Amino acid sequence: TNCLTTTWRLFKNLSEEQQRYEKQLIFEHPAFAKLCQQLLRDARRMTRGDLVFSLHAVVHLGVPQNTLLVQTLLRVCQERLNQLDNRCISVLATTMAGMDKDKNVSALQAGLQLLVEQRISSIRDIFVLQNLMKCLGKDAPFFLKKKLEVAVLREIDGLTYPNALRMFLALATMNYCSLPILNACSKKIQENVHDVPFRQLILILEACHTLQYRNVKLFSALADYVNSTAYLWDKRQMILFLSACETLGFQPKELLDIFTEKVTEDPEFLNLKNLLIVLRVCSRLNYVPRVQKHLFFETLHSCLNKCLPQISDTELLKAVYSLSILGYLPHHALDVLLQKDSKDELTLSDDLKEQNTMMLRCVKTCMELDSPSFTKPAFVLTENLSSLVSLNLRKAQEALIELLGGENMFRQNVQLPYKYHIDFEIRMDSDTKKVLPIAATDDHPDSRVQRLAFLFAPMSSFCLGTTHPQGKLAMKKRHLNKLGYHVILIQNKKFQEMTNEDAVEFLKGKIYSEDAFSFPEATMQDNN
Repeated sequence: TNCLTTTWRLFKNLSEEQQRYEKQLIFEHPAFAKLCQQLLRDARRMTRGDLVFSLHAVVHLGVPQNTLLVQTLLRVCQERLNQLDNRCISVLATTMAGMDKDKNVSALQAGLQLLVEQRISSIRDIFVLQNLMKCLGKDAPFFLKKKLEVAVLREIDGLTYPNALRMFLALATMNYCSLPILNACSKKIQENVHDVPFRQLILILEACHTLQYRNVKLFSALADYVNSTAYLWDKRQMILFLSACETLGFQPKELLDIFTEKVTEDPEFLNLKNLLIVLRVCSRLNYVPRVQKHLFFETLHSCLNKCLPQISDTELLKAVYSLSILGYLPHHALDVLLQKDSKDELTLSDDLKEQNTMMLRCVKTCMELDSPSFTKPAFVLTENLSSLVSLNLRKAQEALIELLGGENMFRQNVQLPYKYHIDFEIRMDSDTKKVLPIAATDDHPDSRVQRLAFLFAPMSSFCLGTTHPQGKLAMKKRHLNKLGYHVILIQNKKFQEMTNEDAVEFLKGKIYSEDAFSFPEATMQDNN
């Protein structure tokens, strides 16, 4: 056991390349085969500590799981499970967390689960608890996950930074979102953010995505750290970090500013894979650089053109869709896409047929509305879908009735061309700043009539912790502006939390503000 564990300790500190080389030397060494034979013979006579540490070492050194040696050690651990103390249980749990499911692993895991249920009240070590959480995983019954949570919270005051990191990942492995534990871990990670290795940064963000845990302070701390040490990271690492932020809907603006500068200075690293990630991140997070935005989009467009000979149809559609959402039309790639579509030559995945159809329709809409030649129509053909509003808009409807004096002063559930829909529409005289009855302005286009469109959007349509709309919502706002509407975006969840009086005052402020009488152009209109 000492020989094997010492070998493992030396082995794990090597680089991946050195590990491959040393592993071959170890496996070919005649003494290693003898050592394994001796371990096989003596397995049932070993102490409990030697048994679990030997299994841990041979598994992590890469001895195949289906060998007689590993399977024998697993069976002996099953036989002696009740003899193991908490430390041995922790080592065994760590070993099994990285093993594939087979007959002996499943049986041992089931036995371990029963043992943990019996002993949970006596386990006081957070390190042992997190190893058990990783081993038992997402398939553990809910009541056991709850017991483990209670056990961890009992010892949470002694949480150290390394344990906070491991606990975060253990909860993700178990797919159990315990807010008290996550908040305590987040605080400890924020205090020690400068000690977090890059790989752990990514794992933390991935764990947050798995657990649907949204902590703006934690994400901001991680982003600020990467931002302040940007000179240490290569561009591919920054892409990985930005991609992880994108899956959470979090926009690290300062870091994106730095990254876009690097892209325009040296775009050669943008192969097809990296380009698609960058386009996805920018489009979903609705990110347009404050300076040199035209150069940035031209750079991405140029990289996309270089990739056209090797790009698949699905990737081409995604790339054009991402740029279109941002209001930029990549003409050459767009021509290739539309030519293939007109000839029915687009080869797209059937699994994502609905999504692909939506993206293609969106590209065609952008092509029309974002074209420099498009002019605001004097009259927009609309229709009312229904006089009924959904439950989550009932409060807004009642507030508008109280504020404006009746249902005849606004429209609800309005369907527009290009498959756009708005929740409520009101019309105002831009000179007198008075709300006009809907019937008085129907079918009579008047340049003095200002149309206001209310969109009550879910929080998921905005970048996390902000009122900055994500890509698709920003595109809809831009297009409604083009159709002659002033758009008022409202986070519906926050609106629902208001009192009725506050809701009326809030809408009053939105309707009668100076912004309602200025006509904003879209954010990215000087593109082509």
